Amino acid sequence: MRENKPKSRLLALGSAGALVTATLIAGAVTAPAASADSRHGQDREARGAATAAARAAKAGIDWQDCPADWGLEKPIQCGWVSVPLDYAKPNGKQIKLAVDRIGNTGTKEERQGALIYNPGGPGGSGLRFPRRVTTKSALWANTAKAYDFVGFDPRGVGHSTPISCVDPQEFVKAPKADPVPGSEADKRAQRKLAREYAEGCAERSGAMLPHMTTPNTARDLDVVRAALGEKKLNYLGVSYGTYLGAVYGTLFPGHIRRMIVDSVVDPARENIWYQANLNQDIAFEGRWKDWQDWVAANDAAFHLGTTRGAVQAQWLKLRAAAAKSPLGGVVGPAELISFFQSAPYYDSSWVPVATAFSKYVAGDTQALVDAAAPDLSDTAGNISAENGNAVYTAVECADAKWPTSWHTWDRDNTRLHKDYPFMTWANAWMNLPCATWGAKQHTPVEVGTHRGLPPVLIVQSTNDAATPYAGAVSLHERFKGSRLITEKGAGSHGVTGLVNPCVNQRVDAYLLSGKLDSSDVTCAPHATPQP
Repeated sequence: MRENKPKSRLLALGSAGALVTATLIAGAVTAPAASADSRHGQDREARGAATAAARAAKAGIDWQDCPADWGLEKPIQCGWVSVPLDYAKPNGKQIKLAVDRIGNTGTKEERQGALIYNPGGPGGSGLRFPRRVTTKSALWANTAKAYDFVGFDPRGVGHSTPISCVDPQEFVKAPKADPVPGSEADKRAQRKLAREYAEGCAERSGAMLPHMTTPNTARDLDVVRAALGEKKLNYLGVSYGTYLGAVYGTLFPGHIRRMIVDSVVDPARENIWYQANLNQDIAFEGRWKDWQDWVAANDAAFHLGTTRGAVQAQWLKLRAAAAKSPLGGVVGPAELISFFQSAPYYDSSWVPVATAFSKYVAGDTQALVDAAAPDLSDTAGNISAENGNAVYTAVECADAKWPTSWHTWDRDNTRLHKDYPFMTWANAWMNLPCATWGAKQHTPVEVGTHRGLPPVLIVQSTNDAATPYAGAVSLHERFKGSRLITEKGAGSHGVTGLVNPCVNQRVDAYLLSGKLDSSDVTCAPHATPQP
């Protein structure tokens, strides 16, 4: 499951997005040693990455005003960096990555280099990162004095040789089938859709698919670093961006100056990506309940019931009504889940989701239809949504080998659905194309500490649904010398973007002076949303 979800189809991080205690797959904790063949392949790719980085350092980036339709105002500048499609063949086909930047706001003496950002996905664009300066984000004002803020579209995303799996207008059409199957026939229909989706990816983007991996994106990140003229990388990754950071830190430990990872994917090989999605289903149910408790506590504002059970009963009633007759002809259970899942993802969605729900129960259906239905007139948004989903699928399917037996998927998701029904089947169908993926599936990198890795700052909330807390603990154990800041009792995905001085001051201190606490830190939660 990933974040940055279009309304039309459920997206998940694996992220985010999703965006960790289930033991439904037996997997050895220690992965088998890489074969000589795979090591040889990695050596070739490492040499290819060094070749590409040296070339990029020489070429630099020709910064210009950004294209008008990119929505990036001056003084943000845009440019391109060429990278090999296949790092084993660095002189073969090249693809172009879109990058943007805004210079540091402080003096020349205050400047500490470039800070590169990835928001997650896989499939998210980082190009809006420099807008934290132009929109005067108070949280980032201190950091902006010291750093150029740099964003990029990863390979396959947005302006960087985008991939596609299906016609975007078809992709957003609604209503979709109810994700919760009522019969074996429903499961067969969903399996057919997943197979067709995988075939569509191969037809529309086949040449890119074998190379749409996290290690290749990490190599791209190193080429971007070199093109910027930076000897070492300063990096902020959120959600899937933490896995990108973990892989980069493993492949290029000596190239990092400062790294913050926020809302962490468990990088354990056996977690990538099938198990990660099962673990998400459990965590989503927990955070869904947190939101329902809050709605019940604010019954005076929402009138949806004074207990979690009462709010859940209203949800089930709404879901059943939409299954019987889609709201406005377009919002069925799939569209409802896609809209309502933003509440377990982000606290910023608590009030808007509860408000639309409350209006529906009071007799105003239109507010919910407006919020949850696709907008067929928004062709640019629909192209972006389809592209994001294509990249999400391509990266997760290419990064690791997935179960090919339907029996495995059916058994695990049927079992989980009993206790964690909110997201389980929706997430399963979203990832099922990986069971019939036509392109090469790789073995995940064994994430760990190698010579030169500096202390990494890890930030995580305990109740995160998209990237459950165990992921931060796992990366903390793997990256020696790292520090973990835990936001206890909170669960919004992406902690560094929220106002919590206990977190914010430490993020600033690390980026500005490299300073970390002598031991791990627990912070109280940020303020709860007010209706």
